[in-house]
Amino acid sequence: MQPDNQIRSYFETLYHSWGRQHWWPAQSAFEVIVGAYLTQNTSWTNVERALGSLRAARILSLRGIRRTPLPHLERLIRSAGYFRQKARRIRIFVSFLDERYAGSLTGMFAQPTVKLREELLGLEGVGPETADSILLYGGNHHVFVVDAYTRRILDRHRLVGARASYEEMRDLFEKALGPSAEQLLKPISAPAVASGPSGSGHAPSCMSIAQRTASAQVFNEMHGLIVGVGKNFCKKSQPACERCPLQKFLPGAE
Repeated sequence: MQPDNQIRSYFETLYHSWGRQHWWPAQSAFEVIVGAYLTQNTSWTNVERALGSLRAARILSLRGIRRTPLPHLERLIRSAGYFRQKARRIRIFVSFLDERYAGSLTGMFAQPTVKLREELLGLEGVGPETADSILLYGGNHHVFVVDAYTRRILDRHRLVGARASYEEMRDLFEKALGPSAEQLLKPISAPAVASGPSGSGHAPSCMSIAQRTASAQVFNEMHGLIVGVGKNFCKKSQPACERCPLQKFLPGAE
């Protein structure tokens, strides 16, 4: 099976099994951006604690971050790890938004994808995964987010070489899923969700149910589904291949 056909089969298999993932869980585009910074090198559980602290302090907004002294911001996000570094970088993003786009997320996200991606990658602490998370989940841009789970699954299924770059993997998913996005979303109205893990599913949130283009929705769902595979089955050590919905696609599987 060609890699692009196999990627589409992954989506169909996982989406039919687990349904919508409601990923990324957030109440606003700015919360998506803050979460994208906080999730670096830590678990989502720790991110949720940090976001909860920001929300309880009523500063999970552009205005709130602007007026909060850096030491206080650091204390509030301590659970996410690297809290001094992350607090500084969140503040750098807010300064960038204020200086370049007069504090308007709408104005920022209205920019062409290539231009905005380059600007984000120029900010301290923003690599491809963080930039693409902001673009896709915060701004409905047509980019696929590649993470460590993605690389692990593609490597174990021999869809990419061990030295494949982030951009090569991103391009693979975008070409495989983008052109057929509307068709991929059509067949699933009531997923046959089995007992056990349901991917990385979250409760619906303002951002997870926001209206998106078909391509952005498919990229969104596929990333959430891959996270579910990585967390529940394709683990770094002791993978549970025999229980994974993608087991049938492994090389040599019958």
